[in-house]
Amino acid sequence: MIKPLLLLLPSLVLLGCSNADTEALVLPDRTVDMCGEKPNCVSTIEPRGDFSLAAFKLNQQGLSQWLAIKDIALSLPGASLGQQSNHYIRVECRSKIFGFVDDFEIKLQGDELIVRSESRTGYSDFGVNRERAEQFRQLLAAEEYLQN
Repeated sequence: MIKPLLLLLPSLVLLGCSNADTEALVLPDRTVDMCGEKPNCVSTIEPRGDFSLAAFKLNQQGLSQWLAIKDIALSLPGASLGQQSNHYIRVECRSKIFGFVDDFEIKLQGDELIVRSESRTGYSDFGVNRERAEQFRQLLAAEEYLQN
C-alpha cells in the first residue's frame, strides 16, 4: 500500500510543477498610477523627480507605427509580452541572473506614449527601470518616431 503511494507522489509533484507559469499573469493597466514610495518605479506621469520620466511625444511617423513600437519594446533585454489591448502593452522584463520580473507598460494617449516601468519585488531597482525606459527612448529616436 505504501509503495504505490510513494511512486505516485513524485508524479504528482512533477505534474504540479509543470503547470507553473503556463498562464500569462493578467494585471491591471497601471500606466495612470503614480509610483509608490519605493525607489523601484519610473513613469512619465510622475511629478516627483526621482520617479519622473520625460515625455515620449510621437511625431506623425511614430503615430502610425504602433506595431513597430510594440516590437521595439519587445526587443528590450529579457522582454516578453505580458498582455496587450488596443493601444496598451505590458512587457515583462526578466533579469538574467536572478530572474526578477519588472513590468514595462506603454499606452498610446493622443500623440504621447505613457511609459511606466516598475519592479514587482524588492525595495530598490538600482536604476534598472530608468535605464530600460531611456533605452526604449533611444530606440524610438533611432527610428525617428519621436518629436525633437
